[in-house]
Amino acid sequence: MTQARFKIVFNGELMPEVALETAQDNLARLFKSDRTRINALFSGTPIAIKRDLQESEADQYLAALHRAGAKARKEPDLAASLSLVDTENHRTDDAANNASVEMTCPKCGHLQTKAAKCAACGIIIEKFIARQAALSENTRPVQPQQPGDIGKTANTPYATPLATVAEALPEFGELEVFSINGRIGRLRYLAWSLMLLLAALALFGVASMGLAISEIIGGILIAVVGIGIMVVSVQIGVQRLHDIGWSGWLWLINLVPVVGGVFALLMLVIPGTTAANRYGPPAPPNSRAVKVLALLWLLVPVLGILAAITLPAYQDYVNRTGF
Repeated sequence: MTQARFKIVFNGELMPEVALETAQDNLARLFKSDRTRINALFSGTPIAIKRDLQESEADQYLAALHRAGAKARKEPDLAASLSLVDTENHRTDDAANNASVEMTCPKCGHLQTKAAKCAACGIIIEKFIARQAALSENTRPVQPQQPGDIGKTANTPYATPLATVAEALPEFGELEVFSINGRIGRLRYLAWSLMLLLAALALFGVASMGLAISEIIGGILIAVVGIGIMVVSVQIGVQRLHDIGWSGWLWLINLVPVVGGVFALLMLVIPGTTAANRYGPPAPPNSRAVKVLALLWLLVPVLGILAAITLPAYQDYVNRTGF
């Protein structure tokens, strides 16, 4: 008896609590394809993403798609299971063996000896199966690319994965300080901001030494350091916004008087999404160094308050003593 074959069908449904853009991004990475072709999978029309699979293979494809956020389903592949063409998995030794094999008509359900034509409704079974497969898919499945096919364009709305479809999506994203891509959480945002502040103090101290040589050289060095610190600050802020699921362009709100202060506070308070969003998977867990630096950053306002209290008192003491 021929082993049952299965196909993976997807009609655009999403897994619970998964955003459309997140699922599209995940599928684009999974299939190694562009967004235009991936978007065609969400038209609402059932599309057979993969056919002629063993049950274990179908389960692997299904699990990978579910992790990516696509609510696909596994269905029996009648076109593969009931094909009258001999294959390596189903080959008869002689015509006499066919007489002992029974089959069910895919149209009317009539049980009969295996034959090319249904004795009850009269359809040509192979043609009927091929027509039903074409109607359900609207397109032929794409076979994996061969070395000689590199550069050819597929005629289907998606490209067959160039990698194993069952490979797990990255659990955590890569950390890149000098980039507007990726995500960072609240503690890492505080830690990186503190490191940037310390670097700024050191660099501005070095740049100010240029004033002793020349006011022009000193001014240029200070301007270069200031621009560099601003660029890195924006990059860190954009990654924090990505972690929340917001566009990086919202960082410009920080430049608005009063409103910018409130928005900067929101960036420190609002937690990021725990799962992957449209900007990628979450950042790796915080290290001990990140936690320590984040706590040290909280001491900065305290030190500022102490300085505001002690400096006037010290200046008054100096004025009274005449030093």
